[in-house]
Amino acid sequence: MAFILGSGSPRRLDLLAQLGVQPDAICPPDIDETPLKGELPVPYCSRIAREKVQAVQADAGDIVLCADTTVALGRRILGKPENAGQAAEFLHALSGRRHRVVTSVAVRCGERLLQRDVVSQVKVKRLSDTEVNAYLATGDWHGKAGAYAIQGPAGAFVPWISGSFTGIVGLPLSETAGLLQAIGYPLYGEAP
Repeated sequence: MAFILGSGSPRRLDLLAQLGVQPDAICPPDIDETPLKGELPVPYCSRIAREKVQAVQADAGDIVLCADTTVALGRRILGKPENAGQAAEFLHALSGRRHRVVTSVAVRCGERLLQRDVVSQVKVKRLSDTEVNAYLATGDWHGKAGAYAIQGPAGAFVPWISGSFTGIVGLPLSETAGLLQAIGYPLYGEAP
């Protein structure tokens, strides 16, 4: 039995390490992550995680884990910004408001697929142009849903969360541990 992480995210790799899990292989799938017309954030995130885990090539006994994280402002999905201008637009939209961060985790072994969606609330303080421009200059917004990562410099913009901090980072550890155990992956020194 091999454990395959279907993600190139160094944050997800670090979070798995907190569970004592070291993947045997890292195989990020290449799928189209474009939202469907009218698709809402939670169903979108859930669909993308499911499509990712099904796209990873694995033997029947292998365990594959994939996740997707989406920033939702109301019904609007804020994906990964294409450029600094779009990142600034996202940050100004989030400024002074609460939004949701949805992370969906999917685990597959053979034909069996288990999945959990975790929704957390995040409040971003009112941001000045100086703060936004200084943050954009760090480049930390690259490849981040909603143009920020709570564990990076943008953490200074977040005075309040409700939910899973690790879910906001990109892999909710409690739910992930439960899924791995339910699919038969040993954690915490359990015998395989």
